[in-house]
Amino acid sequence: MLPTVALVGRPNVGKSTLFNALTRTRDALVHDQPGVTRDRHYGVCRLQEDRPFVLVDTGGIAGDEEGLAGATARQARAAAEESDLVLFVVDGREGPSALDDEILSWLRKSGRPVLLVVNKVDGIDARQAENEFARYGFEDVVQTAASHRAGIDELLDDVYARLPNEGRGESLDTDPERVRIAFIGRPNVGKSTLVNRILGEERMIASDVPGTTRDSIAVDLERDGRKYRLIDTAGLRRKSRVDEVVEKFSAIKTLQAIEECQVAVLMLDATEGVTDQDATVLSAILDAGRALVIAINKWDGLSDYQRQQAEDMLPRKLAFVDWAEAVRISALHGSGLRELFRAVHRAHASATREFGTSEVTRAVEIAYETNPPPVVRGHVAKMRFAHPGGTNPPTFIVHGTRLRTLSDTYKRYLENFFRKRFKLVGTPVRFVFKEGENPYKDKKNVLSDRQVAKKRRLIRHVKRKG
Repeated sequence: MLPTVALVGRPNVGKSTLFNALTRTRDALVHDQPGVTRDRHYGVCRLQEDRPFVLVDTGGIAGDEEGLAGATARQARAAAEESDLVLFVVDGREGPSALDDEILSWLRKSGRPVLLVVNKVDGIDARQAENEFARYGFEDVVQTAASHRAGIDELLDDVYARLPNEGRGESLDTDPERVRIAFIGRPNVGKSTLVNRILGEERMIASDVPGTTRDSIAVDLERDGRKYRLIDTAGLRRKSRVDEVVEKFSAIKTLQAIEECQVAVLMLDATEGVTDQDATVLSAILDAGRALVIAINKWDGLSDYQRQQAEDMLPRKLAFVDWAEAVRISALHGSGLRELFRAVHRAHASATREFGTSEVTRAVEIAYETNPPPVVRGHVAKMRFAHPGGTNPPTFIVHGTRLRTLSDTYKRYLENFFRKRFKLVGTPVRFVFKEGENPYKDKKNVLSDRQVAKKRRLIRHVKRKG
């Protein structure tokens, strides 16, 4: 289970700016006016690929327990109590305030680990700003200027030093023989009904009321001689539509389940088609790089005309994930389950396949010879060799020169070439491009005495002819 980090502080200290810097997104609204963030935002920080964590941006605690300000404060406190680490963000320009004192007093009573972050130190004496908060008694203090991404690396070092490898609560099974499948989708698309149908019993509460499932529930299963762990998750909605405190924690649990599963089954409602909410859910799966199978539920409830309309619409809406298999199912009646599991097996096999350096390098050579990259400023990027960099998703590290000039179009060509050559289905493919350093970069070309004399004669000769 991914650990959780909460950003807590009074209004307008830069929590949302810090959230955007750590998640490399613009999900959190940033403005100079205090109190812009009233609700919680959640995302995943992947700045260190092997140790992602869930990051929660909270509204500023203004000290008022009534009305909207009180609701915002309660949301922030709830996020802090459920987190593995709290980043207490303060304003280095304004210095400590009575409200900062109150927030810190409450954080210490909560018993959660706290790291002090002095933000907005750009343009001021950072050491003096830190000294103003010395009375808080923190042994380690991190100075940042989130708007300029200054101090982010130091902050991450301190966060990882305090963060457990796994979050609070029971971690998912990591048995290599057990395929971990997470059923993801917006509320009321039939995730719990499908899990119950696969298990052959009413293990999950299924209802027509959206949001019935509040937590990620994992169940072990053995089917046709293979082991599985089925994870029924709460429905993900657009963040603006998430209102209840419990539902916000359900969304975090779903993000954690996506990170720890091997195959994500994205469930769509055939009667409604692909909606904006489905795109939100799909983006979370793609960000995690998990193998993907699309299950189109309630297919049996469509007429022939509606099915034809759906068949025409789905390829257009899902063109950017055309590598994922789409299976038509009925969770209520159990039709299409065999095809669903076959698609899961193919996606899992592709995502966890091991590659050799020689076959990867040969594939890059053939791709380069078949379609060389375009000339950029008189030079062409050269890919010299490649090797595998990991699985789930398959990652390939390519070494060469001028690789930064490769366009997104050419990178997509490489991705599609590898899919076709290695018959990869149902999984994203990632490339990491590394340029070799110039061995003569720091070497000065010193001319010999003979070369210097020759250069002088050549200059005199040119001058006489001129």
